[in-house]
Amino acid sequence: MKKLLLSCAFLLYFTINAQTPKTNRITIKLKSSVENINLNNNSTGIVQIDSIAKNYNATGITKLRSGKKSKSQLFVISFPNDTNIENLVKAYGQLQTVEYAEPDYIGQGGGKKFNMTPNDQFYFRQWGLHNDGSFNLSPSISGADIDMEAAWDIEQGSSEIIVAVMDSGLNLEHPEFEGRLWSNEAETVNFEDNIDNDNNGYINDFFGWDFVSNVPFPFDDHGHGTNVTGIIAANGNNLSGYSGVDLNCKIMTLKGLNANNNGNYSWWYDAIIYAADNGARVINLSVGGNQYSQVLEEAVQYALNNNVVVVACMMNFNTSIPFYPANFEGVIAVGSTNPNDSRTQPFFWDSNSGSNYGDHISVVAPGNFIYGLSHTSNTEYGIYWGGTSQATPYVSGLAALLLAQDPGRTPAQIKSIIENTAEDQVGSTLEDIPGFDIYYGHGRINAFQALSYSLDNPEFNKNKNTLIVYPNPSKGSFNIQTESYPCTAKVYNTLGQKILEQEITTINTTINITSPGTYIVSVKSKDGSTAKKIIIE
Repeated sequence: MKKLLLSCAFLLYFTINAQTPKTNRITIKLKSSVENINLNNNSTGIVQIDSIAKNYNATGITKLRSGKKSKSQLFVISFPNDTNIENLVKAYGQLQTVEYAEPDYIGQGGGKKFNMTPNDQFYFRQWGLHNDGSFNLSPSISGADIDMEAAWDIEQGSSEIIVAVMDSGLNLEHPEFEGRLWSNEAETVNFEDNIDNDNNGYINDFFGWDFVSNVPFPFDDHGHGTNVTGIIAANGNNLSGYSGVDLNCKIMTLKGLNANNNGNYSWWYDAIIYAADNGARVINLSVGGNQYSQVLEEAVQYALNNNVVVVACMMNFNTSIPFYPANFEGVIAVGSTNPNDSRTQPFFWDSNSGSNYGDHISVVAPGNFIYGLSHTSNTEYGIYWGGTSQATPYVSGLAALLLAQDPGRTPAQIKSIIENTAEDQVGSTLEDIPGFDIYYGHGRINAFQALSYSLDNPEFNKNKNTLIVYPNPSKGSFNIQTESYPCTAKVYNTLGQKILEQEITTINTTINITSPGTYIVSVKSKDGSTAKKIIIE
């Protein structure tokens, strides 16, 4: 049995790595003691570094962004495809001027698509926003959604909040993004009347950047990015297409995946730094690679330290093997659910696929059979995708709404709200156990609960108690699990009226409520700290 398990583990590892393209590039970070360098004719000016590059027939050297608040010096050296990159990494890593060197790993987008033309109205295909149980491509149950319609009654977003989407680009001319594209008018570039809004022969509006080709117009040549962006921010209430989660935020488009849906970590690094330096408050990363990278981790930490919420997908190999950037500290890592709230296993496009799991998962969101927009047509609405890539933008959209509600929130606070208000025990009892678990994390997100929780519970950051309320939603009764007993539990309706008060004398207590509705459960310990949860009956 042990041999069989080891063989299966090896097969899974081999399968994952077999799908990861081999890199021919190395990322190098110089020590802080090295003076600022300027690349000139594919030369760094550092003799030892340039000598190795020349001996191995380097084909190019590119400097990475350092970030406006960072003095790091990083650059990428490209070599012929048959170069032994591992040996070069060791050679560069031993130089006195180099802090570290690593392969410029290649990751990929975490979603795949399928085309069809269903007969129902477009919005009602969006079961992730509103699920009445009638979705016809997969088993579906009413309420297995993020409760978006109730959430929109509270918050619909703000044009002051910028969401960066680092992906395969965007159909920049799609009417569903009209008025929603972030532009950087501080930069100017000559351009031949391709998107010449002013008919003056050049463009002074940037909609982001293409880090694959290093040009200012991040057009989508794959489709993944247009689908992901539409889930976040497609214009709603316009009688066509689909509706995004956030109806007003601005979208910063950053292309970090090529036409094959692959991307070098160095592209991702540059994109994340760009987003943080240009005002993004949320960055959606529906991408992942299974190799750890210090370069990529530094970019993510730079974003978090500069008040940018980072949301990333868990990937789709039905494994606990960690992928990056989802596995980095502080990231909201997102798994996928089906229209019946089960963990997606498999996705519709491959019987061996499934939403990844592990200790680093934060929450799950709808991610299978997700209809969206086309990168090649402005009138095609019969395309659907599946992947944790599709689940991630639901969370990014919710993060943008929470920031519109209160722009002063930090990434840690946004992460805490989303996790604390996720619906627990909605999936299989074998995986979705009370409290945190490795398959669902803290639960399936609920936009209404997140936006309500923050309004009704301004002291949520002061919580010192542990409080688990399950099942949620429930019917007639629910259980409270807390380590702060003996204490008192109070139940309030959405008007703030107390409808029930009960003493808690054990770690698990059952509370009975006879009337359906949404309630706030509050538990106060002897030291005065308070923990609160929302429950739907």
